[in-house]
Amino acid sequence: MNFKLFLALFAVPCMVAQAQEGNPFFQEWKTPFQVPPFSEIKEEHFLPAYKEGMARQKKEVDAIINSTATPTFKNTVEAYERSGSLLQKVSSVFGNLSGAETNSKLQAINRELAPLLSAHGDDLRLNEKLWLRVKAVWEKRTTERLNPEQARLLERTYKGFVRAGANLSPEAKEKMRKVNGELSMLSVRFGENLLKENNGFRLVIDNRANLAGLPDGLIAQGATDAKAAGMEGKWVYTLQSPSIWPFLTHSENRELRKQMLNGYLTRGDKGDDVDNKKIASRIAALRVEKANLLGYKTWADFVLEENMAKDPKGVYNLLDLLWKPVMEKARQELAEQQAIVDATDEYIKIAPWDWRFYSEKVRKAKFDLDESELSPYFAIDKVRDGAFQVATKLFGITFHARNDIPTYHPEVQAFEVKEKTGRHLGVFLVDFHPRPGKRGGAWCSTYRGAHKDERGRQVTPVVVNVCNFTRPAGEAPALLTSDEVRTLFHEFGHALHSLFYAGSYRGIAGTPRDFVELPSQIMENWATEPEVLKMYARHWKTGAVMPDALINKLKNADKFGNGFGRGEYLAASLLDMDWHTLTDTKEVDATVFEKQSLAKMGLIKEIPPRYRTTYFNHIWASGYSAGYYAYIWSAVLDSDAFQAFKEAGDLFDQKTADSFRKEILSRGGIQDGADLYKNFRGRDPKVEALLDKLGLR
Repeated sequence: MNFKLFLALFAVPCMVAQAQEGNPFFQEWKTPFQVPPFSEIKEEHFLPAYKEGMARQKKEVDAIINSTATPTFKNTVEAYERSGSLLQKVSSVFGNLSGAETNSKLQAINRELAPLLSAHGDDLRLNEKLWLRVKAVWEKRTTERLNPEQARLLERTYKGFVRAGANLSPEAKEKMRKVNGELSMLSVRFGENLLKENNGFRLVIDNRANLAGLPDGLIAQGATDAKAAGMEGKWVYTLQSPSIWPFLTHSENRELRKQMLNGYLTRGDKGDDVDNKKIASRIAALRVEKANLLGYKTWADFVLEENMAKDPKGVYNLLDLLWKPVMEKARQELAEQQAIVDATDEYIKIAPWDWRFYSEKVRKAKFDLDESELSPYFAIDKVRDGAFQVATKLFGITFHARNDIPTYHPEVQAFEVKEKTGRHLGVFLVDFHPRPGKRGGAWCSTYRGAHKDERGRQVTPVVVNVCNFTRPAGEAPALLTSDEVRTLFHEFGHALHSLFYAGSYRGIAGTPRDFVELPSQIMENWATEPEVLKMYARHWKTGAVMPDALINKLKNADKFGNGFGRGEYLAASLLDMDWHTLTDTKEVDATVFEKQSLAKMGLIKEIPPRYRTTYFNHIWASGYSAGYYAYIWSAVLDSDAFQAFKEAGDLFDQKTADSFRKEILSRGGIQDGADLYKNFRGRDPKVEALLDKLGLR
């Protein structure tokens, strides 16, 4: 053998071994419950682990396609499902940290990884030999005696290959690869731009008179944020939810309210290096091209085929059903606000930056309810424990704080979750407050999804809730707004869905986008029930339970503001659908398109859509394309499902709770969402419960 060639061949495995040495992803995690050892994981560990993970999965797939055995469910579909364990291991950590605790190094890695992962995915899904084996199993599925889980995994796998382009010609497959590669990079750029915009805006106040109207806690928060920014003695307000929305609700300075809201509304729309208009337009055009390649007229047709709505018509029908009564309610709300203005010496017409401010005045006048009365009873740890108590009363599970479980940031809290028998169910992490490296919003994710290993042993989940809630200020703990309370219960519902999944395969753990919000949104119903409020709503200073008079005020005001709240949401949902029912692969002018869309739907000018095109992260970078409507679709389900507890005469009726866990929370996507719901409710959902809850009939 040539000596130089020998040295080169010898050097490759040595270099690989060196790269793996000391890298936690190549080691067994000996942490409690095998939670990622976050303190040991460094930025330089990700790329080697990703590349090795892709290489290993390729070898595992090669073993499947090179087998001479007749294709079966076990040697093809199940083997493919279980491939890529290292890739899954590193992806879960990197993906979660990229959303909750990113930095410039992780962002650079993400940019490098995006095309590699896109190509790797295409290499698998467009692999002709693998496809032929999967297809062979599908075609003889009636002879394999598969159980329901196996049958569902086979169906999901087969459809996944078809929807990825496995049936395309070689030329079309090559075009698909290019489209997927560009889409992956554009989504990364969109998200990075938005994070820069979120972090780049500051409203700096140096005159105490300009703080008029702000609650003491918000003033203290502004001072704390100013000190952190090196501006001690001033007050800083940002686009983070705990800052902007209370500011717009309480600030008496109209010009400052305008500056704040415009800072929010113009993100990604300034014509600079972080402008997102062309990125969004390009993504939309590429999605039309991809849909056309796969035989669909629009991207929405492609996406919705797998959802409960089935097609764009189904979505538009629901949105149109709600749009007219919601806009009527919004106009009533606007008139009430304008009446308050007209009764003063202020000669103004309500503008978007006035809505929250005057809406709060109307609420106080109609219901004698001020948000600042509520927050002292919503200390964050008490609200969290209230959500835990609800889960305990419904399902018997308990939550135990564990200081020995690793976390990725000092603020993150870790809990072991146990069944009422004491059996370990999973790990639950909560990350509640905004940071510069965390994207906006709130979400639930997993570091490890529940499933069974190849020997049939249960692998328990590691679930995380990530939020951007009000921080502690002054001597007070973090005191939440009523909206933040609902969000905490909402994300906790997603966590329960992940904790309770009892299926064998990760490949069928997911549910349709318009079903997945059912487990989260139903939990919001418990959050403000008087019986539940008495469990957790205690004054942070005195420990006194929220008085009945205040609970009644909160309940009486429950339907207040739905014209604005649902209006801004429906407008964003319609904007999403309009973008994704485009049929032309040519890029459109994003500004003109959005303006025409909003004009067509008739949104009143005083209400901007919840998300404009340039910062609509849900649809351009977070998997909700042609799917933002899902929240209201699921609202039909959750309102009707909660009614089952009401009909039972007990918010914690055990028979109903057991059925909800068995038929909804533990089943993942083993059946279509409509069938899962009927298994629980015994019938299709009815819209009346939602209309009643919103005060729309």
